Amino acid sequence: MTKPLIIVVALLAVVIAGGVAFLATWDIPPPTARVEKVIANDRFAK
Repeated sequence: MTKPLIIVVALLAVVIAGGVAFLATWDIPPPTARVEKVIANDRFAK
């Protein structure tokens, strides 16, 4: 019973480490669409 549990925990650790490594090295492209939004003057503090 303990051997399958150790294998599952080790596999889970490898998957998590791989996900962290992927996110750390992924070069996410910046958004290219221009966003313009009109904000009413009432929302600013006076």
